[in-house]
Amino acid sequence: MRKTAIKTQRYIVILSIVLFAGKLFAWLITHSVTILTDALESTVNVIAGLIGLYSIILASKPRDIDHPYGHGKAEFISSAIEGALISIAGLVIVYEAVQQLIEPGEIHALDTGIYITAASGVLNFIAGAYAVNSGKKHKSLILESAGKHLRSDAYSTFAIVVGLVALWITGWIWLDSVVALIFAFVIIFTGYKVIRKSLTGIMDEADMKMLDDVIDLLQEKRKDDWIDLHNLRVLSQGGWMHVDAHLTLPWYYDVKKAEQEIHELEDMIAAGFDNKVDVFIHVDACQYYQCKLCRKADCNVRQQAFEQQLVWDIDNVWKDSKHGKE
Repeated sequence: MRKTAIKTQRYIVILSIVLFAGKLFAWLITHSVTILTDALESTVNVIAGLIGLYSIILASKPRDIDHPYGHGKAEFISSAIEGALISIAGLVIVYEAVQQLIEPGEIHALDTGIYITAASGVLNFIAGAYAVNSGKKHKSLILESAGKHLRSDAYSTFAIVVGLVALWITGWIWLDSVVALIFAFVIIFTGYKVIRKSLTGIMDEADMKMLDDVIDLLQEKRKDDWIDLHNLRVLSQGGWMHVDAHLTLPWYYDVKKAEQEIHELEDMIAAGFDNKVDVFIHVDACQYYQCKLCRKADCNVRQQAFEQQLVWDIDNVWKDSKHGKE
């Protein structure tokens, strides 16, 4: 799957270079500052694409002695840089649009410039949608961010086309700047969201949706021997999901039996998330006060009658304490 992500990112880089050349050509024949603005934004696509490609290759490397949790953080750093570049591109568009309003320039061969710019916008949008879907499928934040960047670039290109068409029809030069300003703020907001998502990854902020999915799987496939689960931690980076948890087993299980239960839990999680999971389980021995939560029927050392099994949910499994004592 990482090979697919790398291949997709290579295509994004190639496409970005081709589209940048096309927009630059459109500016040279039209002398439109608005088209130049679109071309300048495309330089961000090229730079971000190259950074993203390097980061995916780096993130795909297996963990080593210097990076025991792998190289997945590279994706978040790359995404943060790309988000910043998106926002900067939006600010550049704002500046150029305002300058165009203050000092309107003469434009030539506008029809040809419109065709080239519109075609680049369509290609960007298609490539962006594909990259976003591919990023979600392969859990690659870099691809997802790159796709959002391409789509934001397409939106700004469409805004520029609308402005250029309006200018072509009416002769009102200020129209393309006004439309470009509107979409510039959309681009800036998109950059902010990309930065925000990357920072949550860098700070290991919990992905509540992913955490819920793990808990639902564990609850659905739960065995009676798995008396309790707590101190659950889930994070995703570099296309891998890391799961840490404390699992409570009957206190009289020997090491071999406990190991068997741990492997069953690991295999279950891996199967539920496409085998891209790194699981670390700490085993706890059950305590007498947990008998009321334990539904294990063949226990010969039970000290309390079974009352009700605790349903694992997001409110109780993240706590670093055994359940049943309170």
